[in-house]
Amino acid sequence: MSQYETDVLVSADWVEDHLDAFQSDDPDYRIVEVNSPESPDEDFPSRYEQGHVPGAIGMQWDEDLSDETERDILKKEGFERVVGDAGIDEESTVVFYGDGWIANWFALFAYWEFKYYGHEDARVLDGGKDYWVNEDYPLTEDVPEFPTQEYDARGPFESIRAYRDDVEMAMESGLPLVDVRSPEEFTGEKIAPAELQETAQRGGHVPGASNVPVADVLNDDGTFKSADELRELYSDHGVDGEESVITYCRVGERSSIEWFVLHDLLGFDDVRNYDGSWTEWGNLVRAPIETGSGE
Repeated sequence: MSQYETDVLVSADWVEDHLDAFQSDDPDYRIVEVNSPESPDEDFPSRYEQGHVPGAIGMQWDEDLSDETERDILKKEGFERVVGDAGIDEESTVVFYGDGWIANWFALFAYWEFKYYGHEDARVLDGGKDYWVNEDYPLTEDVPEFPTQEYDARGPFESIRAYRDDVEMAMESGLPLVDVRSPEEFTGEKIAPAELQETAQRGGHVPGASNVPVADVLNDDGTFKSADELRELYSDHGVDGEESVITYCRVGERSSIEWFVLHDLLGFDDVRNYDGSWTEWGNLVRAPIETGSGE
């Protein structure tokens, strides 16, 4: 993985080599499967309870890592409680992977949330669960029970998170805004992917945003494209790391994937994930919106 600026992306072989460590009561290594909300039309390799990486802790994006009442990420105290109860401490090497129509769809949101609260050694399984299952790596239905840990988060670190005001300032100043949704969502033809509940009153995109669909950063097997390919992709959209960049999508999960690409794989200095995303912007009264391809 040396082609990238950091070594946070790990291979399936690396994970297989560390299975004993992931299953140990010692919290040095932990692996977390993050499931997306269930949909009647989903066609994923398996849900957590149907088979997962041996030693993997199961987390739900909406139930475990979000405040569903406020439509926000967990408060610091809630994050510390969830993470400590999972047997993770501040020194743990934590590897994330997940399912979804796109590899690691919600796992990268968990990774971003961990980094927001200052967890230092967080990593991602390249290709996610699809790759692990399709390449016949081992699965188990056994649910691990690890000793509870006292977890003291260092964050939050607001430098990787964008809010509505940040988006407005970026729009007005012409700084890069990367909309990672599908072309149909970007143009306003669709407001949200089929069967997903979180939606908005209006379709379209933030004025001046570029559309880089998240599928464009992945290979057919769900692994990430090479650093050179990724740099060329973003350069074609005027994003070269020289300026502050904000990524957004519908609820901040797909945009966390491209935040990860820009911030960690390519090493761009100032990249923020707007987790309010279209469910906030598309519901705001008088918020400016563009429709169409923007070309």
